[in-house]
Amino acid sequence: MTAFLAPLAGGALIGASAALLLLANGRIAGISGILGGLLDSLFGSPLGPAARDWAWRAAFLVGLLAGPALYRLAAGHWPDVRAGASWPMLIAAGLLVGYGTRLGSGCTSGHGVCGLARLSPRSLAAVATFMAAAIVTVFLVRHGVTR
Repeated sequence: MTAFLAPLAGGALIGASAALLLLANGRIAGISGILGGLLDSLFGSPLGPAARDWAWRAAFLVGLLAGPALYRLAAGHWPDVRAGASWPMLIAAGLLVGYGTRLGSGCTSGHGVCGLARLSPRSLAAVATFMAAAIVTVFLVRHGVTR
């Protein structure tokens, strides 16, 4: 039973933070949109809309990065995370995910957590698409293409 507590707590915290951001700020907790907006505010037009709302975006991302440190304080050790892939593979995967989130107008947190909770048809289509692509990708990476 205790093996399920950490994932349940994590899911509850993700849902609570998404709901709180929507209620308090009127914004969707889509990580790629938050990061993209912060980058636009730092490197984009100083007169654009993103230039005025950078503070909450920065605070949200700092909170995400502080999570493992809080875990360390509570548990007494760092989370045991293993990628199982080389650095070049991880970098390539990250770049492809970043490209895909821009192409699909959002990421798993924006479409999967917030969009599906709002019953958005566009988010349902996006989640179905990236889940299908993920299944095919995992199959090809693990088993290769055989003739």
